[in-house]
Amino acid sequence: MELFTPDFGLIFWMFLSFAVLFIVLWKFAWPVIIKGIESRADLIDKGVEYAQNAKEQLDHAREEADKYIAEARRQQAEMLREADRMKTQIIEEAKAAAQHEAQKVMDAAKVSIEQSRKEAEQSFRKEVSAFALDIATKVVRNQLADETAQTKLVNTLLDEMENKN
Repeated sequence: MELFTPDFGLIFWMFLSFAVLFIVLWKFAWPVIIKGIESRADLIDKGVEYAQNAKEQLDHAREEADKYIAEARRQQAEMLREADRMKTQIIEEAKAAAQHEAQKVMDAAKVSIEQSRKEAEQSFRKEVSAFALDIATKVVRNQLADETAQTKLVNTLLDEMENKN
């Protein structure tokens, strides 16, 4: 039963050793422990602050990335519109140039056809004139064999010339 009822001397020495240990710990260990806890708390606070800053920077970076992506998409759309406009303009210019060239070719063909028609008409007139003269010569030789027929022909021709003028 001595274990359950300690002696006064044992209690005194236990209390004294506890008091010395408490004073030594309070004097030397407690400030180191408190300093460690405070530095750990400061480190945790700095970590939280760093994490908040990192989160803000990440949010800001996401906003900037979204802005850049939106700007890039806008520029891409603008480039596509500009390319489409240039394509349409080039096609229109090519059509206009082709129409201009076709008109030149048509005009040249019209001039050529007109010249060919005039040449053919002149050639036809020459041939008709030559045939008419040949026929007239033969007819006149037969009809103008006598002098009264000659006089009658000359008078008829003069009358026709007077009527035309």
